[in-house]
Order: sequence, then C-alpha cells, then structure tokens
Amino acid sequence: MIVVFGSINADLFFSFAKLPRRGETVLTDSFTFCPGGKGANQAAAAARDGAAVRFVGAVGQDANAAPCLDALADAGVNISGIHAVEGVTGTAIISVEESGENQILVASGANMKASADWLSDDLLAKGATLLLQMELPQADTEAAIQRARTRGCRVILNDAPLGPLSPAAIADVDILIANEEEAMGLLGASAGLENVDLARGLAGLCRGTGIMTIGAQGVVVASEGHCFHVPALPIQPVDTVGAGDTFCGVLAAALDRGVSLLDAARRAAAASGVICTLPGAQSPELNEARINAALADLPSVLHV
Repeated sequence: MIVVFGSINADLFFSFAKLPRRGETVLTDSFTFCPGGKGANQAAAAARDGAAVRFVGAVGQDANAAPCLDALADAGVNISGIHAVEGVTGTAIISVEESGENQILVASGANMKASADWLSDDLLAKGATLLLQMELPQADTEAAIQRARTRGCRVILNDAPLGPLSPAAIADVDILIANEEEAMGLLGASAGLENVDLARGLAGLCRGTGIMTIGAQGVVVASEGHCFHVPALPIQPVDTVGAGDTFCGVLAAALDRGVSLLDAARRAAAASGVICTLPGAQSPELNEARINAALADLPSVLHV
C-alpha cells in the first residue's frame, strides 16, 4: 500500500504561444480547470498504475474541493483520509507555452492545515510506502517521516518545491528525489557539478538512494555505490507539468509491487514521458497498458 501525505490544488491552466517576460502582459482566449497539487498528482499516477493508494491531506470548504476529490476517487485513490478545513482549497495558476515549458504560482490554502496527526498507525505499517513532497507544513512533513521510520515504513521524499528540512529528517528518508536545482539547494552546491555527482550527493543525505530528474534527459539513479542513467522517453511534449509527479507516483507503485529499483525507475520514466503527451497532470488516459507500451520505446539504461 502507498500512503500519500501531500497537497491538493485546483490548477488553472493558461496556454500561450510564449510565456510572458517580466512586466509583460500576454492575452489568451480562455483557461482550463484541472485537479492538481503535487501530492494529488503523485497519488493519481500511482493508482492509475495499479497501486492501492490512501491519501491524507486537506481541502477547503469551497467550490474547488469537490472536483479535486472526485478526480482522486476516479483515479482509484482512497480519499477517506482527506479533511475539509476552513478556508480555500490550494490553488495554482499554471502558464504553459507551445514548447511545453511552464511557470507555476501556488496559493497553498488548506494544504497548510494538513496535520501529521491524521496519519494513523495502521497506515504506516511495515511494508507500506509513505510518499511525501514539500507543499505541506515543514514540521508535519518531518513528523510524518519520523513516525514512518519508527514503524518500518518505506519513505520516499520528493523535495519539490525545494524546502528546508532538518538533516535528521532527510537522513531517515529511503529514497530522495529532486531535480537539478533542488539537488544543488539540498547539497549547498554551486552550478557545474555533474549529474552523477549530484545524484550521489542526494544518496549520501538519505538512507542510500538518490534520484535526480533531468527533464528531457531522463533521470540519474544513485544507490549502493552504483549510478545509472535512465533516459527519457523520446516524445514531442504537450504539457510537462505532471512529469516529475508522475515519475514519483509510478516509481512508488512499481516498488510497492516488489519491482527492483532500476526497473521501477525505467517504468516511472516511461510513465513520465506518457503524461507529457497528455493535457493535465492527472490525465485519465494514463494507465498500466499505456505505460507498458511506452516501456518498449524507452532507450537502454546506462551505467555511469
């Protein structure tokens, strides 16, 4: 079982030929509402890849809550651990240009009221996986990590967006996932380090497995003294917003089924490519069959 303690957002998508520069006003015809939030995106991806997923988090008492909850339920996520709290559901404004590049602004709303106390002991049982991001209060994320470690639950942390966690909390994480900017922030490193060095640095911060996502180049996986480059799926992207979240969710789903780390990373990379060819970060068109088909087109893994 996978337990996601994470964020839920209402995503408002605006499409442009080119993203606006600072101080520039750019017009577009309309916008699209999509359910989002890093936690919800990861949970939906894991469930669509066949995993049993329980979600713990918060929505507000507003009109955006229901469609966000419905989307998770439709993906197969158990939403009984989601609390409705005073205030608004988290909301993100996402601007996407024709190339697939994006800019994201987030109002956290109800996400900042999510509590680690909502994670019952039965959810953090040995053999379960706790999947975390950095869109909830820092203290509650750290508390969740500590409780999961005490109970023998696998912990996967996607340190996105980059946020401060105590070194002790990160040291209790089994798998630490970050992009290049986030990895440099975690390591206090300057630009110029090789991807391999950054991935190994992430592995050194946690319990031994660091994964650095490198966009169209794929991911670098460092574990047990070895480092591998898992290339990305060759695609023409439509929307890259859900790429990293889909990778995290499908990685957790594959590991939950007992797949090896490297095979899980390959499957997650294939799923990440698939979601980039679909609109929205929780597209119902993402499924096990489509991921299986994409695996055949994924380039070979390289030992680096």
